[in-house]
Amino acid sequence: MAVEASISIDNSVLTIGIKGKFYFSMISKFRKAYSNDSIKPERVIIDMRNTSAIDSSALGMLLNMQRYLKKEDGEISIVNCNQDVNKVFQITHLNKKFRIE
Repeated sequence: MAVEASISIDNSVLTIGIKGKFYFSMISKFRKAYSNDSIKPERVIIDMRNTSAIDSSALGMLLNMQRYLKKEDGEISIVNCNQDVNKVFQITHLNKKFRIE
């Protein structure tokens, strides 16, 4: 399980990659990836190409991140979801809160 964050050269885009299962055990690593007060990105991308599963606590973490960063619906993109992860977003209607690509 890993969380990897990178910021664009101009600090406008924060990309957070999730490896493995996106579960409650990742809460502190995930929070640390976006809670740098000196960086205020315009866009946030959550890359789930290496994410095998997601649970309800991870959905809560995404919503907390959205509130913390004060981003409106759609300003956070979740990309490269597998079918199972994508289905969770559809069932919970969080595909309306985030841009799923």
